[in-house]
Amino acid sequence: MENNSMKVSFFEKCAYGCGDMASCLFWQTFSMFLLFFYTDVFGISAGAAGTMFLFVRIFDIINDPFIGSMADRTKSRFGKFRPWILYGMVPFGILGFLMFYTPELATSAKLVYAYVTYTTMMVIYSIVNIPYGALIGVITSDTTERTSLSAYRTVFAFVGGLIVQAYTKKMVDYFGLLKSVDGTTVNEQFGYSMAMGIYAVLAIILFTVTFLGTKERVKPIKEENNAISIDLKDLMKNVPWILLTLVSILTCLYVALRNGSILYYFKYYVQDTTTEFMGFTLDALFMVVGSIFSIVGTMSLKPISKWLGKKNTYIASMALGTICSVAYYFLTPDQIAAMFILQVICNFAVGPAMAMMWSMYADTADYSEYKTGRRATGLIYSSASSAQKMGWALGGSLTGYLLAYYGFEANTVLSPETQNGVLVIFSFMPVIWSILAIIVLFFYKLDEKTVHHISQELERMKLEEVENKDFTL
Repeated sequence: MENNSMKVSFFEKCAYGCGDMASCLFWQTFSMFLLFFYTDVFGISAGAAGTMFLFVRIFDIINDPFIGSMADRTKSRFGKFRPWILYGMVPFGILGFLMFYTPELATSAKLVYAYVTYTTMMVIYSIVNIPYGALIGVITSDTTERTSLSAYRTVFAFVGGLIVQAYTKKMVDYFGLLKSVDGTTVNEQFGYSMAMGIYAVLAIILFTVTFLGTKERVKPIKEENNAISIDLKDLMKNVPWILLTLVSILTCLYVALRNGSILYYFKYYVQDTTTEFMGFTLDALFMVVGSIFSIVGTMSLKPISKWLGKKNTYIASMALGTICSVAYYFLTPDQIAAMFILQVICNFAVGPAMAMMWSMYADTADYSEYKTGRRATGLIYSSASSAQKMGWALGGSLTGYLLAYYGFEANTVLSPETQNGVLVIFSFMPVIWSILAIIVLFFYKLDEKTVHHISQELERMKLEEVENKDFTL
């Protein structure tokens, strides 16, 4: 039977999506610009930045499950997860701004400042984003509605990414010129801090919409104060979750390597960061076009997943993205049109994969409750956050290490060997991880029939629990 009480309105789906737009204003900036900002603006070496990315994200892996477990145990008039968004959004904005604020310091002190601000930001990001992700599991238990929510979330995230890609460099140039000493040289340090200040204010507003516009409806079969160790033990027995977490890490590695090397690809391989089309430089337009077609692909998610199923949609998406990435290696720097055509195809394909991941995590939470009788949605989504961060960390670190390996030095003319290294990082390095993700997905067994059966069984178990309570009374 269809449970109309679990249907989600268009307004609530949009309100939920606003949260990922807020997060993406920062996350896309981190993935697209942070390494470049540290090496070419703040003055930190690529290797040192790569080590920092890896160190901080390893700390996050330990920190995130604790936050998820605490969110699961939260009881308030606002629910379990929404209060974390309410109280964390202002520190979230402040720390994002401070990451791109560049005080005049010695090189060693700059590295310390980067470690402190980056580490603190990742903690605050987890405090807000893990409960936000877990919301999808308690807004509705309807698997179709969850897929729809995931699509809305991802579309809004891509819109946030589109804003970052389209306007970050423009704002850096605009505000940087206001602080220019000679009226022509852009003060990138001031430009980046102002751009992030604007994103911070916008993120706080968007998180407020998410908090006010969503509702927690799904209740666990039983409200139990289990020890965190019990929840973790349950998690380790959840094979679909283990496989999906591994896929998430590999997918984020693929995306992080591509996104993190785009600016280097255009600046040092294509060697064109000044030509403008429609008001955008080539690298900015490349990112904007990618986000637009990611949105188009994600908007096609519902019919595609209904036709192929979630798992097969994910596999097809990553396979097409893999082919496109490899093709870049065979393009010469002047084949601009071909670069953009591949970007359109690649992002149209990979966009649905990123959206599907969040819906599939909700299915693994249901599977865990079905097997154990205990629900740990926050812990499940903390693992999703950890996987995402680990993938981005490894991708960011690997990009930095590979640049150092190929002899990269910022703001210099690169040797042909180093130029080819930049090309390899952008084209071949990401596909290693997308191929591994496809292989792991073949072992994931939560298909649509199984998920539907689990959902029905959970509803039956909850009804039995209510009847037993009434009988006891």
